[in-house]
Amino acid sequence: MTVSPSLDDRLDEAARAGDPRAAVSVVLRETYDAARARAERKLDGGMKGRDVARLYATAADDMLASLWRVATQVLFPVSAVESERLSLVAVGGYGRGVLGPYSDLDLLFLRPAKATPRGESVIQFVLYVLWDLGIKVGPAVRSVEECLTLSRTDMTVRTTLLEARHLAGDERLSDLMIGRFREMVSKSDPRPFIAAKLEERAVRHQKAGVTRYKVEPNVKDGKGGLRDLNTLYWIARSLAPDSRLGATVMDEMFTSRERRASDDAFDFLWRVRIHLHLIAGRAEEKLTFDMQPEVARRMGWQGRGDEPAVERFMRRYFLVARDVGALTRAMSAKLEARHQKTAQGLSRLMTPFRPARRKMEVEGFWVDQGRLSVEGPEVFAADPVKLLTLFVCADRHDLDLHPDAFSAVTRSLSLVTPRLRRDPAATRAFLDILAHGQRPYRVLTIMNETGLLGRFLPEWGRIVGQTQFNMYHAYTVDEHTLQAIGIINDIARGKLKDDHPLATEIVQLISDMEALMLGMLLHDVGKGGERGQLEDGAIAARRACERLGVDPRRIELVVWLVRSHLALSDYAQKRDLSDPATIRAFAELVGDPERLRMLLVLTVADIRAVGPGVWNGWKGQLMRTLYNQVAGLFRGEDVAREDPLAEHPALVERARQTGAAAEAAPTAPVAGLAVQTTEISIAAADRPGLFADLAQTMAALGADVTDARVATLDGVVLDVFRVQDGAGLPYGQAEPRRLKTLVEALEKAARGDGRIGQAPDPTGNARKAAFEVRPVVMVDHHASEVATVVEVSCADRPGLLAALSRVFNDEGLNIRSAHVASYGERAVDSFYVVDGKGRKIASEQRIAELRTALEAVLDSRAPAPAGRKVASARASARDVSDLGRRSPRAKPVSPGEQAR
Repeated sequence: MTVSPSLDDRLDEAARAGDPRAAVSVVLRETYDAARARAERKLDGGMKGRDVARLYATAADDMLASLWRVATQVLFPVSAVESERLSLVAVGGYGRGVLGPYSDLDLLFLRPAKATPRGESVIQFVLYVLWDLGIKVGPAVRSVEECLTLSRTDMTVRTTLLEARHLAGDERLSDLMIGRFREMVSKSDPRPFIAAKLEERAVRHQKAGVTRYKVEPNVKDGKGGLRDLNTLYWIARSLAPDSRLGATVMDEMFTSRERRASDDAFDFLWRVRIHLHLIAGRAEEKLTFDMQPEVARRMGWQGRGDEPAVERFMRRYFLVARDVGALTRAMSAKLEARHQKTAQGLSRLMTPFRPARRKMEVEGFWVDQGRLSVEGPEVFAADPVKLLTLFVCADRHDLDLHPDAFSAVTRSLSLVTPRLRRDPAATRAFLDILAHGQRPYRVLTIMNETGLLGRFLPEWGRIVGQTQFNMYHAYTVDEHTLQAIGIINDIARGKLKDDHPLATEIVQLISDMEALMLGMLLHDVGKGGERGQLEDGAIAARRACERLGVDPRRIELVVWLVRSHLALSDYAQKRDLSDPATIRAFAELVGDPERLRMLLVLTVADIRAVGPGVWNGWKGQLMRTLYNQVAGLFRGEDVAREDPLAEHPALVERARQTGAAAEAAPTAPVAGLAVQTTEISIAAADRPGLFADLAQTMAALGADVTDARVATLDGVVLDVFRVQDGAGLPYGQAEPRRLKTLVEALEKAARGDGRIGQAPDPTGNARKAAFEVRPVVMVDHHASEVATVVEVSCADRPGLLAALSRVFNDEGLNIRSAHVASYGERAVDSFYVVDGKGRKIASEQRIAELRTALEAVLDSRAPAPAGRKVASARASARDVSDLGRRSPRAKPVSPGEQAR
């Protein structure tokens, strides 16, 4: 029987090769890859995330031990001279004994004094082999004294050495450094280190995003991620440097439930991180859209009802992130009790001086270092209503919540019973916070973090951490809603009057702010429901309001707001506002001026809270136009068809003289918002195929249309487009000559001169390729008295508008008005079309033919980058387009019309 040579024998032989570095690398790559593959199989088999991370670290340990033996015993034999002593120490995250598949190896090459030629040769060989293996290394070469000196003042160095462990070489040298370092730490004042770690965390959060509820979170560095958990352990280790992973301090500071939450969070986040690395083939830390479906699949998540697997997985992620935040607060409370952390309450910092501790008007409450605290959970046990009163006091006195109070609330959630939910004092306190508070976003956010908001209002609890798998929403459903509540409060206080002048004016006329705020709070609680967002939301809102003791008349108003919260946006962006039928239909839906005012303010806040850059001046102008026309109708004024050409009289006159005219300008900026698009206006004599030619010209020259409005009057067409370049910047901003070329080409196309090029093939986009966007076609014969309205929803892509308009042209239909909008990965375009005789489409057969032609254009998914396979999932469209479904007269003609 042949005996396979041992690893040491193979490495010894490799060391004797002509190129020992290359030969050693080959052998180590084979064994290291095999060990990593075993760890991956354990992951697939369901092993806990932190245990798998330890397997990856063990694989690195074994590989480095073998590499060190070859370098120090075979290639560069060890000397008996004292100065030749050398050891290899794992530090940082690697020192903790956990690694991701592509994590950096933080290594300390430890020597007793000055560098020697042999030591330099060993270090160089080890590093070169590691680089040959494709491993990213964070190396440091220091003596024992250098380690100690640096760690006294450099908190980053101290952090890495807190978790130092011997790997290979002279173990006595490693033990000497580690022992002296821990002795130094134990005798040092821990407060500077703790302050440095907390400041580092704050800076990291500011860079990654202050909220932990961004829908593409950073698993390592984001708020509520692994780095936050590690920070807790670094602080614990600094207080007990001889305790493995700071266990003695963690056991003292955390309850058994909190320790379990910590362990569960570590395991979950490590599993996510390892899967991210394996899918990307590199150290990818951001859980982007293109990664989420595949990570969810690998972790075994399944869809349930209308909630797909990817959304259930991401909800779990954000609940874990919330638990990490609670753990941070719990440790902060214990540190302050030991006077090892300076209180960082925001309100405390805004005033020059406050007494260290003073009683409040409510028994059991006091102010501690500028933050509201309680004597303990027994305060709530004696009177559960005080769970709500605590937050009323915090808002009234503009106080942050002390970590002790936060922990007391989380431990008292079992006191929130059906009886408390109906208690008049509790419901009054809740409505005061929501509708009459100074800073409802801050206070409700803390309530949400404690779990109290979801426990007190079960309808809210079901959307905590809920995500929508699309590129339109930047935050979880609960975070989006809380931000919207904060925006309404800012509008009411006049803080956004430059951005939203009309909303700021009319919010003062609203007589029932409680109904408005309840409508905002509950507007999205129906997401994921079987009956659809609006209907399930209305049912849940009614149930919540009845429990809160709201009177029946106001309940009907709140329910209407929830059921109709998409209406103003839909009508403004997807219908022709110059058509009197649009104004009359919306006025009929709204019913009275008070509802109109409420709906405008709610819609402004809802859109602005979707994410950065979603609100713009174009949307504001459309909504103001709709509001003013409907308000005029309520005042008894006649609704007449407006002149759609009135805004560009000089351009229209030039077109009448020359056949076509075009001009471009940056989009008018909105205060506080960056200019995102370039506005191009074209006036021309109407003719069949005109809009298709213009759209094709823009597609051929790389102009992506984000919004468009088309109007026709007396044989003249005015087209207004908002466009970006391929990088998402205003078209022509980077290259002004491109904009000039586009304007000239559009004028020629409008006159019918010259040949129009083809749109370039779309480039691969991993994030867009992750979404399965189901196409929808809605046909409405009743929305307009003079045209048939065709609404199309599908995956957005360059050249889509050109392709759609070409279909209408080929089917012998003329576009009288077009309204284009984009919602992340989805485009929603509405077209007012007539046949060659200027009439509505009457033939069912013709509608069927149009449907077939449109579906051939719509059924297209964004391509993935070359050579990459991207797992996809159904894109959520729960609040993207609901106009057609709201009207019973609208007729869906696409089999995908039920896509949500």
